[in-house]
Amino acid sequence: MEDIYANVENDMSVKTRPLGMEPGPRSSERSRHGAVVLGLVLLSVLLLAGLICLGVHYHDAAAQLSTIKANVTDLMEERNQLKTNVTDLIEERNQLKTNVTEIQMLLKQKKACPDGWRRFGCSCYLLSSQSGPWTDGRDDCRSRDAHLVVIDSSKEQTFVSGITKKAAWIGLSDRDQEGTWTWIDGTPLTSTSAQFWGTDQPDNIGLNGDEDCGHIRADTAQWNDLSCDDSLQWICEKVA
Repeated sequence: MEDIYANVENDMSVKTRPLGMEPGPRSSERSRHGAVVLGLVLLSVLLLAGLICLGVHYHDAAAQLSTIKANVTDLMEERNQLKTNVTDLIEERNQLKTNVTEIQMLLKQKKACPDGWRRFGCSCYLLSSQSGPWTDGRDDCRSRDAHLVVIDSSKEQTFVSGITKKAAWIGLSDRDQEGTWTWIDGTPLTSTSAQFWGTDQPDNIGLNGDEDCGHIRADTAQWNDLSCDDSLQWICEKVA
């Protein structure tokens, strides 16, 4: 009887043992499970961080690729423009060669000024042997494939003034519009040429107050306005 009672007490002590007091093997298994879960969590965090890094890197790479494409497009446009420029330069070079050839041919064909004419620069000049009104000088020069002299530089002024020892008509007038002096070829009188007027000239002072034609004076080598009907020699000019 005592043995039975002792066995019952032993069984009850086993059944009433607290849950936290299980044998060692089950506690070790739970620890392993916790470690696995923790490892999986850490691995997930690492994978997420890796994905974020890859996303940022991909975004940067895409931006760089877009920039490279834009640069390539710009370079291709510049290349095409350079090709166009080279083509234009080649055409200009060929045109210059043609111009040089033509000029060389003209120089070979170039003749001296006709008898009685004087050369200055690229023009020939002739002092008439007769006198007459300004319109006679204009018409005579035209008949010689020339025109009344047009003076557009101080050097030409000096040369022309040395041609004659008498007053002579030049191709300057304000016949078309009073006060507006123009050359016979239609070009306006420039401030550079206007310095060759004599003192207080042009003054439009004459017997009838109508001095519309210009001439060069022999005594001062300056210009003066005079009635177009007066009789003077004239100076013609044409391209050599």
